[in-house]
Amino acid sequence: MDFDKLYTSENQKIDLPILEEKNVELFIKREDLIHPFVSGNKFRKLKYNIQEAKNQNKDVLLTFGGAFSNHIVATAVAGNLSGFKTIGVIRGDELAKDLEKTLATNSTLREAHKNGMTFEFVSRASYRDKSKEEFINQLKEKFGDFYLIPEGGTNEFAVKGCEEILTKDDANFDYICSAVGTGGTISGLINASEKHQKIIGFPALKGDFLVDEIKQFVKKRNWNLQTNYHFGGYAKYNEALIEFISNFKKETDVLLDPIYTGKMLFGILDLVDKNQFIENTKILAIHTGGIQGIEGFNQKLKRKGQQIIQ
Repeated sequence: MDFDKLYTSENQKIDLPILEEKNVELFIKREDLIHPFVSGNKFRKLKYNIQEAKNQNKDVLLTFGGAFSNHIVATAVAGNLSGFKTIGVIRGDELAKDLEKTLATNSTLREAHKNGMTFEFVSRASYRDKSKEEFINQLKEKFGDFYLIPEGGTNEFAVKGCEEILTKDDANFDYICSAVGTGGTISGLINASEKHQKIIGFPALKGDFLVDEIKQFVKKRNWNLQTNYHFGGYAKYNEALIEFISNFKKETDVLLDPIYTGKMLFGILDLVDKNQFIENTKILAIHTGGIQGIEGFNQKLKRKGQQIIQ
């Protein structure tokens, strides 16, 4: 994978009865097809961070994430492809008790491990201190010097990478929609947007803190967050969301993930149904990847005896 290359993604038109009925056009930018593991916004966020790590003559990347984190596996794979050693600080020290079993049952960590990532499993209480200087210094004492990439990958270099998602050909869209986790992707989209465009973010987390996170990186005011589609918060869901994702795949041949893109598309189509977009509106939704996490999510659904994502 060439991190110096400017990747462009195709926009796929979505044909659904509700869109035809309301005379609204919806396209999905297939960022998920860039790479099986370093896809979508993960490639964008890592691109300039990896360049900066090289500029600083670092040879180790360290980052943070949960056991099924797309960011963790993307950093491991991207680091391996770029000649870096990688360290993942993983939330949940119980996962270290039987690492073989953890890797056997967790495809995310297994792929990261296969790409050479060293794991540091920490308790959930310790993980909350991940941005504190004392915690970072303890990691430096243990692992030596490293280039730190924050959880989710969002920083100024990530935003710069996400500004490259939109191309000149996307200028004809009225709305650009994105799922929101840490705010990096939508910040890049806002910065790259045209004057006539509105950017709508669909947060996967509860709370208003994301507004302040995004404001750090943007100056434009052509954006808002739709906060009614988080389904209870990060990684929370209900049967309606799972059924929606499976039906969307059947109808469009586009697979969505239940953490981010599934909630975003559910929200977009609900807003279309509620006439929140005028006729002849053109919407571009960004598919930010995350598909590899479905396997772990389906494991959780199976354990609960619930319908899985098909």
